[in-house]
Amino acid sequence: MLKNYFKIAIAVLKRRKFFTFISLFGISLTLTILMVATALADKMLNPGYPDYHQNRSLYVERIEFKNTKQGWMNMSNLSFYFLEHYVATIKTIDKMAISSAQKSSNAYVNNKKLVIAYKYTNADYWKVLNYKFLEGRPYGDQEIKSAERVAVISKETKEAYFGDVKSVIGQYISADNINYRVIGVVENVPGSVRNLTGDMYIPYTLSTDSKDTGLMGTYNAILLARSEDDIPKMKKEFAQMMKKVPIPPDFDKIYCNADGFKTSLTRRLAGNSTDDGLARVVTVGGIFVLLFLLLPTINLVNINITRIMERSSEIGVRKAFGASSKTLVYQFIVENLILTLLGGIIGVFLSVLVIYLINASDYISNFNLSMNITVLFLSLLTCVLFGLISGVYPAWRMSKLNIVKALKS
Repeated sequence: MLKNYFKIAIAVLKRRKFFTFISLFGISLTLTILMVATALADKMLNPGYPDYHQNRSLYVERIEFKNTKQGWMNMSNLSFYFLEHYVATIKTIDKMAISSAQKSSNAYVNNKKLVIAYKYTNADYWKVLNYKFLEGRPYGDQEIKSAERVAVISKETKEAYFGDVKSVIGQYISADNINYRVIGVVENVPGSVRNLTGDMYIPYTLSTDSKDTGLMGTYNAILLARSEDDIPKMKKEFAQMMKKVPIPPDFDKIYCNADGFKTSLTRRLAGNSTDDGLARVVTVGGIFVLLFLLLPTINLVNINITRIMERSSEIGVRKAFGASSKTLVYQFIVENLILTLLGGIIGVFLSVLVIYLINASDYISNFNLSMNITVLFLSLLTCVLFGLISGVYPAWRMSKLNIVKALKS
C-alpha cells in the first residue's frame, strides 16, 4: 500500500512542477535554518572543550551594587580579592578556577604586529578546566607564588609567533616588551566559549589589579563541586556568604549570583541580577520557532489545498468505487509526508553546505559546527511534524468533498 502511495505521490509532484518547487524550497529552507540554529545551540549549550564539568560547576561572573532610593547602580566583573576572601570560604567548593577578562598586547614578529590576547589565571584554573596540552605543562602554585614570568600559549599563537617548529618549551615570547618563558602549549579554544579563550595565559600574581581590595574588578570564577549532588548546597552556601559581604557606601543592595552554565547564559542574554532571564529566552525562542514553522506551514497548506482541488475528479471516482474518507485522508497525509521528507533531505544537504561555509569562513575563531545525532534527530522530528501539520487540514477538506460535485469538476 505504501509503495503505491509513494508512486502516486511522485506522479503528483511531477504533474505541477512549479508548485512542487515552491513547496520543496520552503520546506528545505526552513529546515536548513532550523538545523543550523540547532547545531549552533547544541555547540553553545552542551559541555565541550575545555569545560567538560558543567554539570557540577557554578559560574560567578559579575557583581552589582544598587541604590534603590535614587534608582542607580554599578556593575562589573569581580575582584580577585572578593573571590579569594569571600567565595573561597565556601566549604562545598572542591576547586575554584579564577581568570581575568582578556587583555590585548602587541608583539612584533618579522616586522609585523601580532595582537596577543592574554589572561591571568590561578593554578586551579588548569585543574578545573581540561585544556589539552600539546606540549609542556601548566604553571603551578610555586610559580604563581614566585610571580615567575611563565606562560601557556595556544597552538595558534605558537604558529603565528614561532613558526613551524617542533617545540617551543623554554623559548621566550615577548608581549608589550615583557618576555615570558613558554612552559606549555594548549589546543586552540573556540572563540564562542565565554571567558575561557585566549592566546596566552599567565599567573595572576603578575597583575597589579590582583592586589586591589575592592569588590569590583576584571575577574570571574568557576566553582567546581565534588559531585553534582553538592550543587544545591553550594548555591545555598554562596547565598549565605553574600549576606556577609559588606555593602559599599552610597549603596543599599548588593547582588552576585552563582549560576549553572545555561542559567549564566540566559542571565547575560536577557536577565539581570534578580532575574535569570530564562523565561524571556524560552519565550522569544519559542515564538521564533513557532513563527518560522507557521509561515511555511500555512503556505504549504494553501498549496496542498490547491493541489487537492485539482484532483477532485480523481477523488470523486475513488469515492464512487467505494474508497472511504479515512483511506483518502491517510493517502494524502502520506503523500504530504513524502513531500516533506524530500524537502528534509534537501535541507540536510543544504545544512551540511552552510555549516561547511561557516566553519571555512572562521568568522568565529576556531569555531566548528557539526551535524551530530541530536541535530539529525531533531531535524527528522521537525520534518514529520511539519508534514503532519501541513497535511491534516487539506486532507480533511478533501474527505468532505461531495461525490457528485467532485465528478462534475
